[in-house]
Amino acid sequence: MADADDRRDLAPISEGTLAYYESRAPQFWEGTRNHDVRQNLDALLRAIDGEPPFTVLDLGCGPGRDLRTLAARGHVAIGLDGSASFAAMARAYSGCEVYQQDFLALDLPAGRFDGIFANASLFHVPRAELPRVLGELRASLKPRGVLFASNPHGHDEEGWNGGRYGFYATPETWRTIVNGAGFSLVDEYYRPAGLPRAEQRWLATVWRRSD
Repeated sequence: MADADDRRDLAPISEGTLAYYESRAPQFWEGTRNHDVRQNLDALLRAIDGEPPFTVLDLGCGPGRDLRTLAARGHVAIGLDGSASFAAMARAYSGCEVYQQDFLALDLPAGRFDGIFANASLFHVPRAELPRVLGELRASLKPRGVLFASNPHGHDEEGWNGGRYGFYATPETWRTIVNGAGFSLVDEYYRPAGLPRAEQRWLATVWRRSD
C-alpha cells in the first residue's frame, strides 16, 4: 500500500482527473452510451476458465453501460469508479453493486473475481504506481483469473492532457509492466478494427493471473 506521503503526492492526480469527469458526467454519458465494445467484453469472457456465470469487476465502470451488458448476459457484475456521479449513475442504470473507490487507493476483496474489465481506465494510473495497482488487482482475482485492459497507446508520454492525467505506454512497455506484476499475456489486438495501424489508437490486452 502507498504510505501517507505517497498518497499526498498522488492526491492532485486523483482529484484533478476525477473533477474532470464529475464536471462532465452527463455529457460523457451521452457521448459514450452507444459505444460498441462487444469485442472487448467477448475477449475477456472467452478467456475465463470454467462455466458461467462469472463474477466480473468493471474497473472504471463510468455510468454503467458495460455493467448492464454483463448483467444482462447473466454474470455477477460489480462496478468500480472514483467519480461519485458515475457511481450513482451506474447503480441506477445497471442495478448492480458499485464501489466508489479511487484507482490509487483500492480496497478490494481478495480472490473474489473471475475477471476484471478495465476498458479505457488503467491509463489514468501513473507509471510509477502501475505495479502496485496491478498487484492489488491481481490479488482480487481468483487463481487463473483474467484481466482485460484497453488503453490508448503512445510513446511512454505521461502527464496532463485536457484536464485528465494519463500514461500513454508503448505496447512493449505495457507488456513489460503487466507481465512483471504477475500476469501472463493471453491475447492482444488493436482498435478500432479495420483501420490502418497508425489509426488504431487503442491497444487491447488480455492477461491471466500467473500462479
